[in-house]
Amino acid sequence: MTKNGATDSAAQVAEAFLTAFRHHPSGVAIITADPGDGPVALTISSLISVSVKPPTIAFSLSDISSSAQAIRQAATVVVHFVKRDDMQLARLCATSGADRFGPDVAWARLPTGEPHYPQVDLWFRAVIRGRLAVPGAGLVTAELIQSSTHAQRTDEHDALVYANRTWHGLRPIADSIRTPLILWPDDSATF
Repeated sequence: MTKNGATDSAAQVAEAFLTAFRHHPSGVAIITADPGDGPVALTISSLISVSVKPPTIAFSLSDISSSAQAIRQAATVVVHFVKRDDMQLARLCATSGADRFGPDVAWARLPTGEPHYPQVDLWFRAVIRGRLAVPGAGLVTAELIQSSTHAQRTDEHDALVYANRTWHGLRPIADSIRTPLILWPDDSATF
């Protein structure tokens, strides 16, 4: 450890990275695509918004994922924003070797050909706009070009988040007006 309390070895930084992101909750999404040789799907927790004009998202794909290479080759994808009610589907799409489009799985194709899960209320069809290879993974950017009919409807279902290798439902604090805002450190207005 250095004088300022920082770690400097690659192993220490890697371990700190794993610990930090295990405890950093992330929203859950399912990406589906068909690059031409059959449908693929995977669950991700790396989805981020990039821009509103045009509506653009980004997500990462691990090189060890069995579906990542197919998603990288696709021209278009469908991004499903899953809720707690969709947890079993998210688990299925996160399970290596699972048949994500088998006879017991409800799925369909959009008129444009992309596979999607109709039971997920909120989804977007997207065109891949960029790919960036990084060691062990890749970053994909995509422009949203079509949304499900439920995209502008809000409901009371729990959001699904992933933290510390566990699925969690997310609900608003019941009385957020009366709940004290705790600032860190010691009531500092800056973080």
